[in-house]
Amino acid sequence: MRNLTQRPSRGAAFAIAAIFGVIANIPTSHAAEHTKYPLALQNCGVSVTFDKAPERAVTIGQNSTEILLSLGLADKMVGTAVWVGPVLKGFESQNEKIKRLADNSPSFESVVGQEPDLVAVQFEWDVGPNGEVGTREQFSELGIPTYVSPADCVAKDNSGGGDGVRKEPFTMELVYQEIRELSQIFDVQERGEQLVTDLKKRETDAIASVAGTKAAGLPVVFWFSSKDIKGEAFVAGKNGAPAYILRALGAKNVIDTQEEWPLVSWETIVGKEPDVIVIAEMARRRYAADDPAVKVNFLETDPVTSQLETVKEKRFVIMDAQAMNPTIRTIDGIEALADGIKQFRMTD
Repeated sequence: MRNLTQRPSRGAAFAIAAIFGVIANIPTSHAAEHTKYPLALQNCGVSVTFDKAPERAVTIGQNSTEILLSLGLADKMVGTAVWVGPVLKGFESQNEKIKRLADNSPSFESVVGQEPDLVAVQFEWDVGPNGEVGTREQFSELGIPTYVSPADCVAKDNSGGGDGVRKEPFTMELVYQEIRELSQIFDVQERGEQLVTDLKKRETDAIASVAGTKAAGLPVVFWFSSKDIKGEAFVAGKNGAPAYILRALGAKNVIDTQEEWPLVSWETIVGKEPDVIVIAEMARRRYAADDPAVKVNFLETDPVTSQLETVKEKRFVIMDAQAMNPTIRTIDGIEALADGIKQFRMTD
């Protein structure tokens, strides 16, 4: 869901390397080619051209911000927005030096006022056909190129508002595409490839860690939040980032809808008998069930949910909410669920 909170990632080692510029000097057998400008890209149905590497980037969306920070581009960033949680561990000092335009969606004027030569966006909700901040055409008319995360537009319909409908299963390749394209835009391709390599290795290691467990076919539900703690729950649909986490580990989603975050009754969820309930952790307190402690208390005291064997045995996985969105932190989600499966001793 949009406007998620986050906690530090276990990928801090790479983050720290990026801070000190280590990744820029990693030896490779074949050095990446430098970007040839002007660079033209097709991004979410829009043609975008860069005459040179951006010097003044504004990011709208925490994942967009953290990708640029992970690429060692803090000195090229002049503004950020959509912040509801701490920055990726290892980037605190760099992030403090970047102007925060707003915790949520910034105004069009505040973005333009930074005189950006790139606006990198996580959600079409903010910059898109009906953008909360503005449309891509509005920025283009001022000569400001925009780049929207492919994970929020490829095979996804955002025209109906809300969190959209994903027509095809999300894969991390869309995030890797974003990393590589932003690396190309800034002419730091080697850093981008190192970041992708690091994320892929972490995923491989997490998958290997549950070999020999009962992860295969394990029914799981991801609970993000609820407007009313006793009402319907925002749970993950079958094609988003949580579904990718489940596929990676061989588990299955008990929810079968293309909506990114459908509202589903607890009677329906209980009827599907999930063996694990993944609970989003966030600092945001907009909805009644944003607090993970409130979620757990409801599950253990509600007459319906408390009868689930899953609840009786406390098979809860507390997961950083941002990992439930298509982001570089989705790999954190794979690691968190793998750890939970091992902790619950679901062995063959």
